[in-house]
Order: sequence, then C-alpha cells, then structure tokens
Amino acid sequence: MAILHLFGLQTNTFDQTGMRREIRTNSWTVGNVGFGHAPMPFYISTKGYGVVVNSSRYVTFYVASKGKLDERVRNRKENQKQQKIELNTVNLYGKAVTPSNEVDIQVEGTKGIEIYLFAGPGMMAVMQRYNLFSGGGGIPPLWGLGFKYRAKATFTDKEIEQTGQYFRDNHIPCDMMGLEPGWQTASYSCSFAWNPKNFPAPDSFISNMNNNGFKLNLWEHAYTHPTSPIFNKIAPYSSNYTVWGGAVPDFISAGGRAVFGNYHENNFVKKGISAFKLDECDAADYTRADREWSFPDIATFPSGIDGEQMRQLYGLLYQQTMLNLYHKNNTRTMFDVRASHLFAAPYTSALYSDMYSHADFVRMIVNSGFSGVNWSPEIRETSNDAELIRRLQTIMMSAHMVVNCWYLNLPPWLQYNIAKNSRNELLPNHQDLEQKAKKLIQLRMSLLPYLYSAFAKYHFEGTPPFRALIMDYPADKNTWKIDDEYMMGEGLLCAPFLDSSSKRTIYLPAGNWYDYNTNKKYEGGKTYTITMTLDQIPMFVKDNTLLPMAEPVEYVTSSTVFNISCKIYGNPTTTVKLFEDNSINYNFEKGQYNWLSLSSKDKTTTRTGNFKAQLYKITDWTKVAE
Repeated sequence: MAILHLFGLQTNTFDQTGMRREIRTNSWTVGNVGFGHAPMPFYISTKGYGVVVNSSRYVTFYVASKGKLDERVRNRKENQKQQKIELNTVNLYGKAVTPSNEVDIQVEGTKGIEIYLFAGPGMMAVMQRYNLFSGGGGIPPLWGLGFKYRAKATFTDKEIEQTGQYFRDNHIPCDMMGLEPGWQTASYSCSFAWNPKNFPAPDSFISNMNNNGFKLNLWEHAYTHPTSPIFNKIAPYSSNYTVWGGAVPDFISAGGRAVFGNYHENNFVKKGISAFKLDECDAADYTRADREWSFPDIATFPSGIDGEQMRQLYGLLYQQTMLNLYHKNNTRTMFDVRASHLFAAPYTSALYSDMYSHADFVRMIVNSGFSGVNWSPEIRETSNDAELIRRLQTIMMSAHMVVNCWYLNLPPWLQYNIAKNSRNELLPNHQDLEQKAKKLIQLRMSLLPYLYSAFAKYHFEGTPPFRALIMDYPADKNTWKIDDEYMMGEGLLCAPFLDSSSKRTIYLPAGNWYDYNTNKKYEGGKTYTITMTLDQIPMFVKDNTLLPMAEPVEYVTSSTVFNISCKIYGNPTTTVKLFEDNSINYNFEKGQYNWLSLSSKDKTTTRTGNFKAQLYKITDWTKVAE
C-alpha cells in the first residue's frame, strides 16, 4: 500500500495513511486532525505523484480509509467466521478503518474545484515540480541565513543597542535584531507608529543599528488600531468584523494593498528596516472556547470573499503585500510569518509557532520539505543547560536560526543563575555555556555558503533544502516513517537530540556516513544507538561529499568575502557548485550570478556566469576521512 505525505506543514504526524485531514489554518494545532499554521490541500504518495486541490475553502481528505463493498469484501473468509466480541473501546474502534488505496476529497461551499496532478517519477521529483510550478524556491539574502536575536518586547532603543553591543563585544555572530510589540504605540491591534517613550528618535536608532551591522526586523500583525495613521484610509478596504478592535485589511483588494503597502514602504522599508515578523495571520485559536480571537467565517471583505476563505489565505496574502515592497526596491529580505498556504515556495519567509515541543519542532523541519515553506524552530527559555544546547543545535540545523527572547531580559544562555563575581564577570559555568552557544552560532556562519547554495538549488531546480530522508532514499522502506531525521542540503544528515537527551537511535541509509565530530565511519542501511556530549553536533556527512566550510564572520555585509576550507569525505567524483551573487538584491533574477564549481580530484575551481565580484575565496583543501 502507498504511504501518503503530508498536507502542508503538519505538526503531529508524518505518515498520513488512514487519517482524516481537515485543512484549516489555525494558530494552535488541536488534536491530530490537520489544523496548523500552513496546512495545505496537497499530498504526495510514495507511488510517485502529488495532488493539489487549489481551493481556499476548508478541504477534508479521507486518506486510504475505506474499502469498497464488492464481492471480494462480501466473500472474505473472515466474514464467515464467528467474530470475537470486544470488551474494550481501543480494540473495538481501532478496527473500524478498512485500509484501501483510495483518497476521498470533500469541499463544501463551492461549485467546483481545481485539481493539479504533479507527476514523479519519485517523491523528490514531485516536490521539485510543485516548487518550480510555484515559481521556484525563494533565495534569502545571505544575512537572512545567519543568526537572529529577538529582544524583549519592552526594551527601549538604548536597551536594544546595549543588547546588540553585547554580541559585538563578545564576538558572538549576529546578523539580525528583532523588535517585539513595544516599538509601537499600540500593538493589539497595531498602530504601526513608533512609541516615542521607548524610541524617541527612530531614524537615528535605525542608523545606529545598521552601522553596527544589524538588520532590523519589526514585529507586527495586520489588524489596524484606530489610532494608526492609516486607520481611516484602510477602513474602507477592511472586513465588516474587527480583531482586537482593529480593522482587518483586505489584501486581495488593490486599495487595501496600496494603503497598507505604501505606508510601510515609505516609513520603514526606505528608512532601513530590513524585515518584518508577521504575527497572528493564522487567524484562529481553538484551544479554548473563549479564545476565538479572530474574525469569524461569516465575515465579509470588500473583494467579495468570506471569512473562511480569508482565514486560509491571510498569511499568504500578507506575505505577498509586504515582500513585494522589498522586491519593488530591489532589496532582498527574510521574514518571520505565522501562516501560509499553497504555492508559497518563492517567499523568503520562515514560519514559526507559539508551541514549544522540541519533537514537534523537529518534525516540522522534516515536514516543511513536503510543503514548499521554510520552518523556524525558535528557542526561548529552557529548563536546564542541556536542553538549551540541544535546542540551539536544532535551530542551527534549520532554515532560520532564531533565539526569541520577547519576554526575557537576557539571552537564554545567561538567563539562569546569573550571579557574578566581585569583578562583575560571569562565573565559570556561564562562561562555558556562553562559549558553547557561541561555537554553535559560529558553526552556523561556517555553513552559510553551503546553505546559500542549497537555497539556490531550491530556486533553480525546486529541491527542498531541508527534507525527509524518504525523498533522497525512496526505495529504502526504513526511511518511510522517519520523522526525526532529515537531510540539510545534499551532504548532511541531521538527527537532533531532543530536550536534554545524550543518547538516541539513528538510522543511516545506504552508503557510508561520517560522524561530523569524530569522522568515525558508519556503514549505512543500519540503525545505531548514538551517544553524544553537548559539545558534539548531531550531523552525519554523506560519503563522497565535498563540504565547503567558511571562516565564520560576525555578520554579513554587501562586501563580505568568505574564506572557505573544502572538507573532503571519501572520494567525491562530481563537482560541488556554490552559488555566488551580491546576496542582497534581486539581480540574480536578471542572470547576474555565478556558479563556482569545486573539484576535489584535482583541487581546482571554475567559475561560470556573469557576476563580476567574488563571494568566495578557497583557502584550503583537507582530506577529512577515507
């Protein structure tokens, strides 16, 4: 029987066979029914095809969960036998589903639907075709793949600057600084106006942060407070229902996009704000009956669609409106966003959640590869130092490395037991924890050329940069249900250790694999029980991989040139290609880029393309393991 994946960015499950799935955008996953931040009416089969139901209505899938009543069923031998009387509900209801190879699709409230069928022949080809059909995966700016720190929501401009200076003084890499709700005069709903008490001179603050190498990211949601400078203009292009007392802009209407977009372009984009965090566009909360904070399904919008359709589309439309401002100004960006929908692969955004299960976070990295979206398993506070490091390792091995301290005064590695000695210095245990965090962030910076090139392959070939093992090893049925390991690019297998664990079981597919930390060789096609210290990274390098590792920089600028050491595992017979452009604008869409080919056989490099400058300088070739 075929195995089906995945219905967008699902949280609870990986294999969807035998499930009933309700595709409904929601701010919290309720049960295991299909709700989520970016659920999609899109599934892929191990048989090598994908199906998209292109609808903004709620779509329900019954996945291989019934059998036809035909003569074969009528005459099955077990039907002729006396059936056992079950005395517990687990056994009784557990037998209610009769597996089949059918999928039934139900869409209510519409006169018809549009269905796309994406051919394989394999699951990887299905996703490549889907991503390319969507427009190709988005290539973020290089700084967007670096490290982001989100500061406490109540911090003033001076406290933000002091936080940034902490990273620079301690030489801890940091590219992005996120401002949470306190930067505005009103935040639930939003004014989109600087709070003069916390930020009396926003233009000077932006300039100071940018000059210190930080890209600023502003938190907001679209619900517009009555005191906002754009409220009167946006109200005619808004829903007939409010959220938190604010207008709900209709991002389908040209007028709504223009009012919202023009204000943001003139007051933020052109003044040096590099990105936004688009919160609460998931438009629902079913965790409690009294927490339904969003607009209802019966809401209406000037464009003519209703609340149900807008719930499904709001995150997607919000991203479109805001990302277009940066494209218009030929400036690349990397957003945070809390909801998305079909055909979002071209958007340089990473989804996130208020949920905090480490296992769910890892599973969503895996599932993102079936969805055409990026996922950010951010870190906040932890219960102990071991959990902190394990979570830091996971975010280091994801599309968007974010530490979100929106309610914390200090970075999480300084948050606990922050006693200092008489010289006002951190005690040794904190120095050690800080150094562990610093090394992980530096490793992320070393991987930037590798990751950047993986995103370029996402754009040009449709290959997801983060993906389940089943995509690369479809013939190996041992990979079909693995939801806690994944490929990062072509040569790295990631197997995060959950919570504060030091031991886990890892399956390595066929071929040889090397422990990134020790270079120990493992034979593939087998399961291993692995123990790792907090200083060891749960990554395994695929045999015959040439891994480009950059000397870490503290932040990326438009003139950064990466010094790269080529690490050789086994005997690579093919060249490795690094994508090279200016990394900050969209000129690559006009063909202004290079591919830098690396050959380990004769240790040579070849550039092809018409980008004039050089982003990479090869400094070393090292044979790491045979």
